[in-house]
Amino acid sequence: MQDGDRVLDLGCGVGRHVITAYTLKNVQSVGVDICLNDLKTANERFKSEFEEEGNDVKSFGLSVADGLSLPFTDHCFDKIICSEVLEHIPDYLSVLTEINRVLKPGGIFAASVPRYFPEWICWKLSEEYHNEEGGHIRIFNATKLCRDIEEHGFVFFKRHWAHALHVPYWWMQCLFWSKRETSRLVKAYHRFLVWDLIKKPFLTRFLDHVLNPLIGKSVVMYFKKE
Repeated sequence: MQDGDRVLDLGCGVGRHVITAYTLKNVQSVGVDICLNDLKTANERFKSEFEEEGNDVKSFGLSVADGLSLPFTDHCFDKIICSEVLEHIPDYLSVLTEINRVLKPGGIFAASVPRYFPEWICWKLSEEYHNEEGGHIRIFNATKLCRDIEEHGFVFFKRHWAHALHVPYWWMQCLFWSKRETSRLVKAYHRFLVWDLIKKPFLTRFLDHVLNPLIGKSVVMYFKKE
């Protein structure tokens, strides 16, 4: 990402990536999602912690929008992020078509989805995990998804795995699904993840790095538009 880029976070949720893009560079950072409540949360977080008032060389915007029909002109973004979204969408191929349409030639597209094995364990541990409204409707094979994206006019150039330390948390949630809100074990591990996110100690960063190729929760792939 470079100064002056226009960046889209498609399916931004409560704003993790769209806010991060804003803080890292002088960019136009845009987030879209179909959930108004998540966008309200993202805007509150941005206003309270991250807004750089008086900085006219960067901007931040949020909007309700459907990935099947994005409200943007052709070729208007330099970078597009679509993180943990495609597994929720029945017609994800049409979303890839829209991403291709609004991304500039030579632009970069980053996609992440749950990795097959950790996700398969979640499905085996709990039917409710993937049957609840708005839940995951498929388990992606990363190789097939990569081919699907390439067939939509992109060239793959990089892949890595992420969030290995999050895997036990989701397995515990699925194992204790009906009691996950009150489970002491689930709550304790969540507190650990929050602490790790804030403190970033060397030991847990090292463990995450070592474990990611083995059980990383997400696979992240990078593409360039032809």
